[in-house]
Amino acid sequence: MAHTPNRAEGATRSPRHEDYERSEGCGIEAALEMIGGKWKGVILYHLLNGALRFTELQRAVGSITQRTLTRQLRELEADGIVSRTVHPVVPPKVEYALTEKGSALTPILTALREWGLRHALSTDGRD
Repeated sequence: MAHTPNRAEGATRSPRHEDYERSEGCGIEAALEMIGGKWKGVILYHLLNGALRFTELQRAVGSITQRTLTRQLRELEADGIVSRTVHPVVPPKVEYALTEKGSALTPILTALREWGLRHALSTDGRD
């Protein structure tokens, strides 16, 4: 099995993201820079139970395009949140899994899911 380095090929961090590494900045803003957006939370949530192949992940996430999923995974890999493992078999087998850093998001993602079920999906928007 071959692990790719934390920084995925072709993936770069934004200049704002680099600033957070050099200063204290706002922790929430820094975290959302890495895991925010329409798809990353959903991708991470589906990886909570273990490694998935690309097509398994795409099926689990739903209406995400192949291009978008690839881009999101590269960014998560570049930030050290997801690892990409290539197994030397034919046909090639590539799996994505949470790193230790990504696994640290488990209670956050679980709480966010519960909050969404309780508040965002309620019929009247109130408790």
